[in-house]
Amino acid sequence: MTRAVITTDHAPALPAPLSQGIRKGPVLQVSGQLPLDPDTGEVVGTTVAEQTAQTLGNVTAVLQAGGADLEDVVMLRVYLTDPAHLAEMNEAYAAAVQEPFPARTTVYMRLPPGLLVEMDALAVLDD
Repeated sequence: MTRAVITTDHAPALPAPLSQGIRKGPVLQVSGQLPLDPDTGEVVGTTVAEQTAQTLGNVTAVLQAGGADLEDVVMLRVYLTDPAHLAEMNEAYAAAVQEPFPARTTVYMRLPPGLLVEMDALAVLDD
């Protein structure tokens, strides 16, 4: 089984030693995505809701480049900078991710200034 690097211009390319995604067989891992505009690299939004929507859009773009979609995600990890942002993130998340929801872990950590959320995803495809 070969390991394939997944890349797309519809998600930001980060200046770090990582791939946007890796697919091996039916498993697709999306690297941590940030609320960055893929064209400009600038942070999109100042609220957790705005940044959650952009981040999920970036996750979805990498999933689609790998032949998957949000419905194929079995695990999604959310990284927030402040526990007080959880309710707002949950609301934006529920508007974008349909039931049945994937398993999820939310952790709190420090992100670079202006960034409030980061997400990564693990998808399993049917092929």
